[in-house]
Amino acid sequence: MSPLPRLALRSLWSRRLTASLTLASITLSVILLVGVEQLRTQARESFGSTVSGTDLIVGARTSPTQLLLSSIFRIGDVTADLAWSSYQRIAAHPLVAWSIPLALGDSHRGYRVLGTTDAYQEHYRYGRDRSLAMAQGAWFSDLFDAVLGADVAAALGYRIGDELELSHGTTEVSLLEHDHLPFRVSGILERTGTPVDRTIHVSLEAIEAIHVGWEVGVPLPGRELDAETARERELTPDRITAFLLGLKNRAAVFQIQQAVNAYPDEALVAVLPGVALQQLWRLVGSVEQALLLVSGFVALAGLAGMMTMLLASLSERRREMAVLRAVGARPAQIFLLLTAEATVLATAGAALGTLIVYGAMAAAAPSLQALLGVRLTPGAPASGTFLLLGAVVFGGFLSGILPAWRAYRSSLADGLTPRS
Repeated sequence: MSPLPRLALRSLWSRRLTASLTLASITLSVILLVGVEQLRTQARESFGSTVSGTDLIVGARTSPTQLLLSSIFRIGDVTADLAWSSYQRIAAHPLVAWSIPLALGDSHRGYRVLGTTDAYQEHYRYGRDRSLAMAQGAWFSDLFDAVLGADVAAALGYRIGDELELSHGTTEVSLLEHDHLPFRVSGILERTGTPVDRTIHVSLEAIEAIHVGWEVGVPLPGRELDAETARERELTPDRITAFLLGLKNRAAVFQIQQAVNAYPDEALVAVLPGVALQQLWRLVGSVEQALLLVSGFVALAGLAGMMTMLLASLSERRREMAVLRAVGARPAQIFLLLTAEATVLATAGAALGTLIVYGAMAAAAPSLQALLGVRLTPGAPASGTFLLLGAVVFGGFLSGILPAWRAYRSSLADGLTPRS
């Protein structure tokens, strides 16, 4: 280590109490600044990797973001559903390669229940074209089989063969239970880092069976089916929530979208997942910028505190500066010493804050994924993070310039002559 940084470290060590407080202030600022940036970028990556290979999401006429959030991310409730006949007609279009019907509206102990078909396991993709895989058991084959996402099985402690009962509605506590037709856990999916992990998957026919005898969301006594009768009955659904489409040729996506939006039998909307995500980020973009701005001001406050500390210590260090000058230190070296101290503190704060953020991300990743469905994958800092850290270190250097200039201007005689 060259003499100047070593001298700066020793000088800071001699004032370790005030230096530690300043370091703590900068570290907290960096934690907030880098933490917000990491959560912002990780949330975008997590949301963007939730669905892959799906060309269109189709549902009843609503806003694209609401349809995306409800059907893919299981956030919020759908305002309307669509007819099964409409789904069949659109899915049979010559340009459609595959389709996945979705039926939402029920839950189990706070976790969403999704009614679908075997096409979900076959065609649903996430991440970089990754397909769903079973960790245990198999995809549902019996009418009352249920396949659990990884988080559901882990949180509720379910194993293959366990029974569960669905609740009407999506609230954690429901007054209406489908307890007359229990389901059996037939499989548990491998973890995906998407809302699939927090979803219970059953067949469309099962969703129809548990709602036989219900009118306007209320069960009518004596009209419900038992399990054996339900297995023998034709249970084609009348309506579903939404469906996903994959096309034979992606160049035809706008043609199919226009056909769906102009569908004559009922008001439908076809949404491109990527476009809907961009609209979502535009909605929350101002919040992201506001958080980054607040974090930036906090970082500036930490750097201002460091500058104040260095300025306040100058009067106590007059003799130290004078001794350095007396042993041959040039005014420029005094200037560099003060700026080096500020830069060392800023660099140490940036490094310590970044380490704490990444450690906290690694520790909190499972909880955040289970609670919010946001998958945190700590890796090498992105270019934006490096820019923020570089700005903090450069800001530390700048905050040391004024105290260094004051020390530079101090004369040898001023330092050696006691004040009266």
